[in-house]
Amino acid sequence: MSSQTLNVDDRLLGYILDTGVHESDIMRRLREETQSLEMGRMQISPEQGAFMSFIAQFIGAKRYVEIGTFTGYSMLSVASGMAEGFLAVACDVSKEWTDIARRYWKEAGIVNQVELKLAPALKTLSTLEKQSFDLAFIDADKVNYDAYYEACLELLHDKGLILIDNIFWGGDVANEQVTDPDTQAIRALNSKIMQDKRVKATMLTIGDGLMMIQKV
Repeated sequence: MSSQTLNVDDRLLGYILDTGVHESDIMRRLREETQSLEMGRMQISPEQGAFMSFIAQFIGAKRYVEIGTFTGYSMLSVASGMAEGFLAVACDVSKEWTDIARRYWKEAGIVNQVELKLAPALKTLSTLEKQSFDLAFIDADKVNYDAYYEACLELLHDKGLILIDNIFWGGDVANEQVTDPDTQAIRALNSKIMQDKRVKATMLTIGDGLMMIQKV
């Protein structure tokens, strides 16, 4: 037992990846290609992808919406755990990045089950059927995180889950001297969610911090 979360150094992380993450060949190749990009750091980690896949399978998710698709690793991760015949909506504004995603989705055989929306996410979310989704993932521009959260609450059915990435923002949320708009937006949303009577939520120390929220 331990009274605090263990620090994950490179050696322990290597053990986690070798022992606890069963990454497909397609996902590995996508991750490696993405890491070669200038903005490759925006990709979620393999252990976070494995966790998201587990959650999708655990709740039997059939309908999924993600805000911020990038090169498609998160979609592949979640799709690997979703129920047969699932449907997903991917919101992004970059054709360059999502062209990479579509190439790997096609290879994985899920491209026809993913509806890619290249438009501002709030516009896309406003067109979707309310209370029809099982799972949502938010990983886009931070200043709009609160708006994305509110939109996802409307889209989820009762007991549906929202996962929000980067809630630690490199540790800056705990540094009161950091007051840029992104940090303040994340900090404010973290506080709001933990006091929101509409949900149950917990902060997970995965990657750059992952908030897991259940609509009640």
